[in-house]
Amino acid sequence: MTAEATGVRLEYEGPVATVTLCRPDVLNAQTPAMWRAMSDFARDLPGDVRVVVVRGEGRAFSAGLDLTVAGASGPGSFAELATLPEQECADRIAELQGGFTWLHRPDIVSVAAVQGHAIGAGFQLALACDLRVLAEDAKFSMAEVTLGLVPDLAGTKRLVDLVGYSRALEICATGRRMDAAEADRIGLATLVVPNADLDAAVRDLTAGLLANNRDAVVEIKALLAGAAGRSAAEQQRAEREAQTRRLRDLAGRGE
Repeated sequence: MTAEATGVRLEYEGPVATVTLCRPDVLNAQTPAMWRAMSDFARDLPGDVRVVVVRGEGRAFSAGLDLTVAGASGPGSFAELATLPEQECADRIAELQGGFTWLHRPDIVSVAAVQGHAIGAGFQLALACDLRVLAEDAKFSMAEVTLGLVPDLAGTKRLVDLVGYSRALEICATGRRMDAAEADRIGLATLVVPNADLDAAVRDLTAGLLANNRDAVVEIKALLAGAAGRSAAEQQRAEREAQTRRLRDLAGRGE
Protein backbone atom coordinates (compact mmCIF):
# COMPACT_ATOMS: atom_id res chain seq x y z
CA MET A 1 0.00 0.00 0.00
CA THR A 2 1.08 3.57 -0.63
CA ALA A 3 2.13 6.10 1.98
CA GLU A 4 -0.99 8.07 1.13
CA ALA A 5 -3.12 5.06 2.04
CA THR A 6 -1.28 4.05 5.21
CA GLY A 7 -0.11 7.42 6.52
CA VAL A 8 3.51 6.30 6.91
CA ARG A 9 6.40 5.91 4.48
CA LEU A 10 9.82 4.29 4.45
CA GLU A 11 12.79 5.78 2.58
CA TYR A 12 16.42 4.72 2.26
CA GLU A 13 19.66 6.61 1.87
CA GLY A 14 22.50 4.10 1.99
CA PRO A 15 22.69 2.57 5.49
CA VAL A 16 20.03 4.93 6.87
CA ALA A 17 16.30 4.22 6.69
CA THR A 18 13.78 6.92 7.57
CA VAL A 19 10.26 6.14 8.76
CA THR A 20 8.03 9.21 8.41
CA LEU A 21 4.54 9.56 9.80
CA CYS A 22 2.87 11.57 7.03
CA ARG A 23 -0.51 12.72 8.27
CA PRO A 24 0.43 16.28 9.26
CA ASP A 25 -3.16 17.52 8.86
CA VAL A 26 -4.11 15.47 11.96
CA LEU A 27 -0.76 15.89 13.73
CA ASN A 28 0.27 12.39 12.61
CA ALA A 29 -2.43 10.69 14.66
CA GLN A 30 -1.86 6.95 14.37
CA THR A 31 -4.08 4.15 13.10
CA PRO A 32 -3.85 0.35 13.06
CA ALA A 33 -3.10 0.60 9.33
CA MET A 34 0.02 2.61 10.15
CA TRP A 35 1.16 0.03 12.70
CA ARG A 36 0.68 -2.80 10.23
CA ALA A 37 2.64 -0.87 7.62
CA MET A 38 5.48 -0.35 10.09
CA SER A 39 5.52 -4.08 10.83
CA ASP A 40 5.85 -4.67 7.09
CA PHE A 41 8.81 -2.26 6.99
CA ALA A 42 10.70 -4.60 9.32
CA ARG A 43 10.34 -7.47 6.88
CA ASP A 44 11.41 -5.36 3.91
CA LEU A 45 14.42 -3.66 5.55
CA PRO A 46 17.61 -4.23 3.49
CA GLY A 47 20.44 -5.95 5.31
CA ASP A 48 22.81 -3.01 4.91
CA VAL A 49 20.62 -0.63 6.94
CA ARG A 50 22.30 0.28 10.21
CA VAL A 51 20.30 3.26 11.49
CA VAL A 52 16.54 3.84 11.39
CA VAL A 53 15.29 7.39 11.97
CA VAL A 54 11.64 7.85 12.96
CA ARG A 55 10.06 11.26 12.48
CA GLY A 56 6.76 13.04 11.90
CA GLU A 57 5.86 15.47 9.14
CA GLY A 58 4.75 18.94 10.10
CA ARG A 59 4.65 20.47 13.55
CA ALA A 60 4.13 17.32 15.64
CA PHE A 61 5.81 13.95 16.00
CA SER A 62 2.46 12.28 16.70
CA ALA A 63 -0.65 13.35 18.61
CA GLY A 64 -1.33 9.70 19.46
CA LEU A 65 -4.17 7.39 18.53
CA ASP A 66 -6.58 8.60 15.86
CA LEU A 67 -9.82 8.48 17.83
CA THR A 68 -11.94 8.93 14.71
CA VAL A 69 -10.74 5.47 13.65
CA ALA A 70 -10.47 3.74 17.02
CA GLY A 71 -13.75 5.18 18.21
CA ALA A 72 -15.71 4.10 15.15
CA SER A 73 -17.36 0.73 14.66
CA GLY A 74 -15.28 -0.79 11.85
CA PRO A 75 -12.22 -3.07 11.75
CA GLY A 76 -9.57 -2.14 14.31
CA SER A 77 -11.97 -0.06 16.38
CA PHE A 78 -12.33 -0.34 20.14
CA ALA A 79 -15.86 -1.60 19.57
CA GLU A 80 -14.66 -4.45 17.38
CA LEU A 81 -11.85 -5.45 19.75
CA ALA A 82 -14.26 -5.50 22.69
CA THR A 83 -16.41 -8.11 20.95
CA LEU A 84 -13.55 -10.57 20.43
CA PRO A 85 -12.74 -13.48 22.76
CA GLU A 86 -10.04 -12.43 25.23
CA GLN A 87 -7.20 -14.39 23.62
CA GLU A 88 -8.13 -13.22 20.14
CA CYS A 89 -8.18 -9.62 21.32
CA ALA A 90 -4.76 -10.06 22.94
CA ASP A 91 -3.42 -11.69 19.77
CA ARG A 92 -4.70 -8.77 17.70
CA ILE A 93 -2.92 -6.31 20.00
CA ALA A 94 0.27 -8.41 19.73
CA GLU A 95 0.18 -7.93 15.96
CA LEU A 96 -0.11 -4.18 16.39
CA GLN A 97 2.77 -4.12 18.88
CA GLY A 98 4.97 -5.44 16.07
CA GLY A 99 4.85 -2.01 14.45
CA PHE A 100 6.88 -0.74 17.42
CA THR A 101 8.99 -3.66 18.66
CA TRP A 102 10.96 -4.10 15.43
CA LEU A 103 12.72 -0.86 16.35
CA HIS A 104 14.35 -2.82 19.22
CA ARG A 105 16.15 -5.06 16.71
CA PRO A 106 19.77 -5.81 17.69
CA ASP A 107 21.18 -5.16 14.21
CA ILE A 108 20.01 -1.53 13.98
CA VAL A 109 20.13 1.62 16.10
CA SER A 110 16.84 3.49 16.02
CA VAL A 111 16.58 7.26 16.54
CA ALA A 112 13.39 9.24 17.17
CA ALA A 113 13.44 12.87 15.96
CA VAL A 114 10.73 14.46 18.10
CA GLN A 115 9.16 17.86 17.61
CA GLY A 116 5.92 19.11 19.05
CA HIS A 117 3.50 16.65 20.59
CA ALA A 118 4.37 12.99 21.22
CA ILE A 119 1.22 11.82 22.95
CA GLY A 120 0.11 8.29 23.85
CA ALA A 121 1.04 6.10 20.88
CA GLY A 122 3.37 8.91 19.80
CA PHE A 123 5.19 8.76 23.14
CA GLN A 124 5.40 4.98 22.86
CA LEU A 125 6.81 5.22 19.34
CA ALA A 126 9.54 7.53 20.61
CA LEU A 127 10.20 5.09 23.48
CA ALA A 128 10.49 2.22 20.99
CA CYS A 129 13.61 3.87 19.59
CA ASP A 130 17.03 3.43 21.13
CA LEU A 131 17.76 7.17 21.12
CA ARG A 132 15.57 10.29 21.22
CA VAL A 133 16.58 13.69 19.88
CA LEU A 134 14.08 16.30 21.05
CA ALA A 135 13.34 19.75 19.72
CA GLU A 136 12.82 22.31 22.46
CA ASP A 137 9.06 22.37 21.81
CA ALA A 138 8.65 18.60 22.30
CA LYS A 139 5.93 17.53 24.74
CA PHE A 140 5.37 13.98 26.00
CA SER A 141 2.27 12.50 27.57
CA MET A 142 1.19 8.90 28.22
CA ALA A 143 -2.45 9.85 27.82
CA GLU A 144 -4.06 6.39 27.55
CA VAL A 145 -5.34 6.60 31.12
CA THR A 146 -7.52 9.60 30.17
CA LEU A 147 -9.45 7.23 27.87
CA GLY A 148 -9.69 4.51 30.53
CA LEU A 149 -6.99 2.50 28.73
CA VAL A 150 -3.42 1.36 29.41
CA PRO A 151 -0.30 1.86 27.27
CA ASP A 152 -0.12 -1.34 25.21
CA LEU A 153 2.32 -0.65 22.37
CA ALA A 154 5.43 -1.97 24.16
CA GLY A 155 6.11 1.35 25.91
CA THR A 156 5.78 0.48 29.59
CA LYS A 157 8.98 -1.53 30.07
CA ARG A 158 10.99 0.95 28.03
CA LEU A 159 9.68 3.77 30.21
CA VAL A 160 10.48 1.95 33.46
CA ASP A 161 13.97 1.10 32.18
CA LEU A 162 14.62 4.77 31.44
CA VAL A 163 13.08 6.58 34.42
CA GLY A 164 12.37 3.93 37.08
CA TYR A 165 9.13 2.46 38.42
CA SER A 166 7.92 5.36 40.57
CA ARG A 167 8.38 8.03 37.93
CA ALA A 168 6.90 5.77 35.23
CA LEU A 169 3.83 5.12 37.39
CA GLU A 170 3.33 8.83 37.97
CA ILE A 171 3.66 9.60 34.26
CA CYS A 172 1.27 6.84 33.16
CA ALA A 173 -1.32 7.15 35.95
CA THR A 174 -1.70 10.92 35.65
CA GLY A 175 -1.41 11.25 31.86
CA ARG A 176 0.16 14.67 32.40
CA ARG A 177 2.32 16.43 29.87
CA MET A 178 6.02 17.08 30.26
CA ASP A 179 8.20 19.40 28.25
CA ALA A 180 11.57 18.70 26.67
CA ALA A 181 13.50 20.16 29.61
CA GLU A 182 11.87 17.73 32.05
CA ALA A 183 12.24 14.83 29.63
CA ASP A 184 15.94 15.62 29.45
CA ARG A 185 16.24 15.90 33.23
CA ILE A 186 14.65 12.51 33.95
CA GLY A 187 16.54 10.60 31.27
CA LEU A 188 14.09 10.35 28.37
CA ALA A 189 16.08 12.53 25.98
CA THR A 190 19.41 11.71 24.39
CA LEU A 191 19.72 15.33 23.27
CA VAL A 192 17.58 18.49 23.28
CA VAL A 193 18.19 21.11 20.59
CA PRO A 194 16.48 24.22 19.21
CA ASN A 195 13.73 23.36 16.74
CA ALA A 196 15.71 24.70 13.81
CA ASP A 197 18.60 22.37 14.66
CA LEU A 198 16.65 19.11 14.95
CA ASP A 199 17.44 17.76 11.48
CA ALA A 200 21.13 18.68 11.73
CA ALA A 201 21.42 17.10 15.19
CA VAL A 202 19.89 13.85 13.93
CA ARG A 203 22.25 13.84 10.94
CA ASP A 204 25.26 14.38 13.24
CA LEU A 205 24.16 11.61 15.59
CA THR A 206 23.56 9.26 12.68
CA ALA A 207 27.00 10.03 11.25
CA GLY A 208 28.56 9.23 14.62
CA LEU A 209 26.74 5.91 14.79
CA LEU A 210 27.87 5.00 11.28
CA ALA A 211 31.50 6.04 11.81
CA ASN A 212 32.43 2.88 13.70
CA ASN A 213 32.55 -0.87 13.04
CA ARG A 214 29.03 -2.23 12.61
CA ASP A 215 29.65 -5.51 14.41
CA ALA A 216 31.18 -3.70 17.38
CA VAL A 217 28.12 -1.44 17.62
CA VAL A 218 25.81 -4.49 17.46
CA GLU A 219 27.77 -6.19 20.27
CA ILE A 220 27.71 -3.00 22.37
CA LYS A 221 23.95 -2.63 21.93
CA ALA A 222 23.41 -6.24 23.01
CA LEU A 223 25.68 -5.81 26.04
CA LEU A 224 23.89 -2.69 27.23
CA ALA A 225 20.38 -3.89 26.41
CA GLY A 226 20.87 -7.03 28.49
CA ALA A 227 22.78 -5.46 31.37
CA ALA A 228 19.77 -4.75 33.59
CA GLY A 229 18.79 -8.42 33.63
CA ARG A 230 22.26 -9.74 34.49
CA SER A 231 24.27 -9.86 37.68
CA ALA A 232 27.65 -8.14 37.71
CA ALA A 233 29.38 -11.47 37.16
CA GLU A 234 27.02 -12.35 34.30
CA GLN A 235 27.61 -8.98 32.66
CA GLN A 236 31.37 -9.40 32.95
CA ARG A 237 31.09 -12.80 31.33
CA ALA A 238 28.99 -11.29 28.53
CA GLU A 239 31.69 -8.65 28.00
CA ARG A 240 34.41 -11.32 27.82
CA GLU A 241 32.46 -13.37 25.31
CA ALA A 242 31.64 -10.35 23.15
CA GLN A 243 35.27 -9.20 23.16
CA THR A 244 36.46 -12.65 22.23
CA ARG A 245 34.16 -12.60 19.22
CA ARG A 246 35.43 -9.18 18.20
CA LEU A 247 39.10 -10.14 18.55
CA ARG A 248 38.63 -13.28 16.50
CA ASP A 249 36.69 -11.41 13.85
CA LEU A 250 39.28 -8.64 13.56
CA ALA A 251 42.02 -11.25 13.26
CA GLY A 252 40.10 -12.98 10.48
CA ARG A 253 39.30 -15.99 12.62
CA GLY A 254 35.59 -15.41 13.12
CA GLU A 255 33.03 -17.90 11.87
